Amino acid sequence: MIEIKTKFGTIRIKLYDETPLHRDNFLKLAKEGFYNETQFHRIIPNFMIQGGDPYSKPGESGRIGTGGPGYTIPAEINGTFKHKKGAVAAARLGDQMNPKRNSSGSQFYIVNANTGAHFLDGQYTVFGEVVEGLDVVDAISAVQTTSSDFPVEAVSMEVSVVEAE
Repeated sequence: MIEIKTKFGTIRIKLYDETPLHRDNFLKLAKEGFYNETQFHRIIPNFMIQGGDPYSKPGESGRIGTGGPGYTIPAEINGTFKHKKGAVAAARLGDQMNPKRNSSGSQFYIVNANTGAHFLDGQYTVFGEVVEGLDVVDAISAVQTTSSDFPVEAVSMEVSVVEAE
C-alpha cells in the first residue's frame, strides 16, 4: 500500500500485482524517498492530477514535466484495468516519440473525472487505484492553476510504503 500525504490530506493507493514492473518500480522509488517534496505539477479539473517529476522539487532547475529517474518502464497495458475515477496510471511520451508506449520511470497520474477517462484505456499502463482519499484527489483538482495547468500554489507530496490493513 502506498500513502501520499499532501496539505489536503492523505491518499492511499493499492498497487496491482498484474503490473509487476510498475508496482515494483513505484515501491522502490517510494522507499528511496524519490517522490518526497515533488509536486502535483499538472492539474486538470475533472480529468486528472499528475506528479512524480523530480524537477518539481524546490531548488531543482530542470523543466517541470520532463524529469524522471533516467529510465522508462516497458508498457504493461492490461485491458482489465480501466481509467475509472481513482485509477493510478503511468505518464509517458506520446506515440510519435514512443511507439512502444513505454512509461515514465516516475511520473504518474490519478484520474479524478467522475465518469473516468476511458478514452485513455488501452493506451497507458494503469497500475493501481485509490482506495482511500478520493476527496483529497478532488481537493487537489480544485486548486487554482495557470493556463498551462500548473498549480498557482505548490501541492507537494510525501510518499511512503505502509502495510496493508
